[in-house]
Amino acid sequence: MQIQFTYEGVSFATEGLPIDISIPLIFNGPQPNTYGVPAAQSEAYRDGQFVGDVNQGGSCNFETYHFTPHCNGTHTECVGHIASQAIYVHDVLKESFSLATLLSIRPVAATDTADSYQPQLNDDDFVIDRASLEAALTKVKRPFFGALIIRTLPNGKDKKSRDYMQHVPPFFTNDAMQWIHEKGFTHLLVDMPSVDRLFDEGKLSNHHIFWQVPAGVLEVDLTNPLTAKRTITEMVFVPDEVLDGGYLLEMQLAAFMSDAAPSRPRLRRIGR
Repeated sequence: MQIQFTYEGVSFATEGLPIDISIPLIFNGPQPNTYGVPAAQSEAYRDGQFVGDVNQGGSCNFETYHFTPHCNGTHTECVGHIASQAIYVHDVLKESFSLATLLSIRPVAATDTADSYQPQLNDDDFVIDRASLEAALTKVKRPFFGALIIRTLPNGKDKKSRDYMQHVPPFFTNDAMQWIHEKGFTHLLVDMPSVDRLFDEGKLSNHHIFWQVPAGVLEVDLTNPLTAKRTITEMVFVPDEVLDGGYLLEMQLAAFMSDAAPSRPRLRRIGR
């Protein structure tokens, strides 16, 4: 299916099939994991003599699933992640399509950047800094500023099953996140488990910058569209053959009334 649209007075059309950049969640199998939470599991439902497994004599397959969306795979979250109010990503993400820019970034050692982070950077941290984002954007012929997708390098396929307690991920500097805010991106998609350092004293400083919520504030201002409409999607995987540049992003989201839900972002190539 081809999608035609107009952007800044110029007509565009999508080409080819959608590119799925989500990580399929394999219950009871290989899967990414953060913070050492239990792996996503499924089991046949049992009730008296009924068993929900045709291989165990049941009339149909009928499973119960156990998982933690923030830690077990591709998920999209809203400001409810850091708010005292009950704010649901199902209510926030109203539009399925947005224009997006994909950038590939090689994280740099914390000792090689002048950027800052709260809490203070450690010498062994690896980060995505403002200069790296600025340099990558200059190489894109036709950037769009609806959504930003970050592919970190190297781009090993083990991201689809990586244990992030054994493979410490990079994260953004506060200066880099401020740049993302200044550029006006509404949606941010990354192939790491968090835009912040995994163990950051609970500050989540990049989350607060992206959603424009002051540090320490729990009750957020939902009249601010920069707070209410923005989403972060973590643990995507962008194949190497997908080139940096502009795309039409389609966000498919599980209808969970929660601050985060499993998601399936898909990219469509754009022609003229």
